[in-house]
Amino acid sequence: MSNYKKISNNIQQLIIDNPVTPIEKLTWIDIKNPRKKEIQFLRKKFNFSLPHLQASSAKAVAQRPVIEKGEDYTFVTLHFPIFKGDNITAGEIEFFIGSDYLITLHNGDVKTLNKFFKLSRKDSDSLKSYQFESSTVLLYEIIEKLLLECFSLLDKNSIAISELEETIFSQKSRRAVTEILQLRRNIINTRKIMQNHKNIIKKLVTLQTGFVPEQTVRKYYNELLDHSKRFWEYLDTQKEMIEVLNNTNESLLNYRLSDIMKTLTIFSVIVFPLTLLAAIFGMNTTKSMPLINHPYGFWILLSFMAVGCLGMLVFFFKKKWL
Repeated sequence: MSNYKKISNNIQQLIIDNPVTPIEKLTWIDIKNPRKKEIQFLRKKFNFSLPHLQASSAKAVAQRPVIEKGEDYTFVTLHFPIFKGDNITAGEIEFFIGSDYLITLHNGDVKTLNKFFKLSRKDSDSLKSYQFESSTVLLYEIIEKLLLECFSLLDKNSIAISELEETIFSQKSRRAVTEILQLRRNIINTRKIMQNHKNIIKKLVTLQTGFVPEQTVRKYYNELLDHSKRFWEYLDTQKEMIEVLNNTNESLLNYRLSDIMKTLTIFSVIVFPLTLLAAIFGMNTTKSMPLINHPYGFWILLSFMAVGCLGMLVFFFKKKWL
């Protein structure tokens, strides 16, 4: 059974109450775009420290994940990769975890969290946290949903890598360069966002579990560690694939550049006899210049030029440069 209440436009409250368990009900408060009003609401209702509340404001942006112990709660900041247009950026979520409550604060751009809250509101009986009425288990379920959604992000990367491979071997090198830079940027951003998750999850195992068996909590959070490790392995594989494709594209670009330079060099060498003869007969020495007064001097000169060009062509063919 669950009891939903919309406290304000940005604050929603869900009470998860399993009548079978003798323990107190679990309260999940979800806050979008936390600003002055929302922070004041938390100050009145909970005994949170001011630095943690300030860090939860929508104006504050954390540069790294955080896990800190408060007086009777735990404060956690986590980042998850999300798409904004074609770019991957960090979606930040703050958690306040108490014995009978969980508070999530975010800017509303983490769609997976919004969907999970709506699902929990409609069907709270399907939650693992409904069985235990535990904030620790609810936190596990939220992080699991967010981590599993990250795998769909990797799927998008895989599709983009396959399309990039086709682009490269279709001789569309300029377009491929742009796509490679975009993918490399997204993978680097994802690595920065996810690199400390394993350490945070390991610390979360030590959270107060209440009536939940420690073995059960450890099992759940070990699953999160497995998800995190698998995600990192796939991400490493994609990083290596991008590097290989980048090297391949650079090789094709270098080959095309070498081919162009070869063509230009051959062309310049072939026309060299023409340029040489034209320069010689262009000298202003009419008295000693041969063929000047010859009736067929022009055609003879053209013949010399043609023989010179043909000679250069024969030379290139014999060297197998053409």
